[in-house]
Order: sequence, then structure tokens, then C-alpha cells
Amino acid sequence: MAAGLPQSRIDTSKPHPARVYDYLLGGKDNYLVDQKVGEQLPEAAKVSCRLNRDFMRRACAWAAGTGIDQYLDIGTGIPTAPNLHQIVQEINPKARIVYADNDPIVLSHAAALLVSKPEGATDYIEADVREPEVILDRARGFLDFGRPVALSLIALLHFLPDDQDPYGVTRTLVDALPPGSLLLLSHGTADFLPAELSNTITGTYRAGGMSLCARTRAEVERFFDGLEMVAPGLVSGPEWYKDTDAPVYEPNGVYAGVGRVR
Repeated sequence: MAAGLPQSRIDTSKPHPARVYDYLLGGKDNYLVDQKVGEQLPEAAKVSCRLNRDFMRRACAWAAGTGIDQYLDIGTGIPTAPNLHQIVQEINPKARIVYADNDPIVLSHAAALLVSKPEGATDYIEADVREPEVILDRARGFLDFGRPVALSLIALLHFLPDDQDPYGVTRTLVDALPPGSLLLLSHGTADFLPAELSNTITGTYRAGGMSLCARTRAEVERFFDGLEMVAPGLVSGPEWYKDTDAPVYEPNGVYAGVGRVR
């Protein structure tokens, strides 16, 4: 257990997005309330989770291959191997990674995120993405913001409704990055799914007390304002790949993209 976190802080009476995601990926760090939500979700939700995870792996491996050796991963989620640091340190063992999340169950597994290659290092911040300055202040003690940093916002921002200013949060984070840095982002969308299916997914989360804001292409593009989009641009999850064979396309509800700070 990391940081001596008491189990009482983990509320097992209500479903949580990170635990539902873990269940959909076939993990075991979830509870009956999370499983009930997951069981009610259509197969398309499970496929989208898997394809989102696959995008994260490809994007992080590509970023590491370009020479970026610093990563800030916000909304880490429950550790599911391979984790981001395992992916990038396999390519560059000296890479430094900061994980940030505010979910107690993620914190309880933080020790698994701190097992770094000896040449590199990892750190964990207990913080909320809605307080980006707090995250940046603490990350600056571990990462060198004078050199490129890859900011990872994977399957996170669709849990922030507009009244929680997801665009302002993202802008604060991106504005802190030096030229050459990357924004790795995936986001839920209804653009690729039948309306009835998308409504079922959103309604199931809402019934469990969780907001899920499926945004359009134009709405997701706003997160990349001012950035240079890396080819192939903003596409569905399995359509984003670099220097690998094209993944098999499956219908999904995920937009994925990488933007470069100029």
C-alpha cells in the first residue's frame, strides 16, 4: 500500500469510473457496484476501452522513440500492465514519469507505478486534474520543464463536464510545456456509434452517478488549439498509429490524437 492509505477512504458503495474501466479491461480491482455498471454496458464500451488502451501504448512508444524522456500522466487509473512507465522505459530506460490521480484506489496501488528501471525514475502525485496548477507545481520538482515533456490525458476529459472547464484545465497544462512537448489525448465520442448505443452507454454511467460527456470531433479538436497535430491527426482510436502495422479497425467510441507544442 502506498502512502499508508486507509482502506476506509475507498467508497465501495458507489461505482467509480476507474474501477468500471478496470472491470471492462478484465481487471480485478473493482467491486460489485462497478461490476453491475460494467455488465449493463454494451460490448461497444468494452471494445472502446480496449482500443483506447491500445492507443496509449502505441502513442507512448512512439513518443519515447522520438527521444522524449519525460512524461506527466494525469488520470492514471488503476495500474494495468504494461503501464506507461514500462512502455517508455523499455525504449528509453532513463525516462522519468510522473503519475497523477485523485482516486484513492489508484493511490492504494501507487507502489506498482513506482517500480522504475534503475536508470530512470517514477513519482506519484495525489492530485485532481481540476487543480492543474497544483499538479504542475509538484511535477516541476521531478521533471525538467525546460525540456520537452509528454502530457498524457488518456480517457480522462470526458468525465469533466463543461461547467468544470475542461478546456481551461487543458490549456493551463499545455501552456506550461516547452516547445517540442507533446499532448497525448483520447476522448469518448458518439460520432462513430449509433445514437441509441451511445445513449445507452452515457445513460448507464449517469445512472451510476457518473458524468460521461461524449464530445463531437469539433469539441475534441478544441483541446489541441494552438498545437501542431501529429499525423494522422485526430482520428478514431485504432486509426492512430506510427511506425507500426495498421491495427484492425473496430467500431468504437474514442477519438485519439497527438499534438506538438510549437
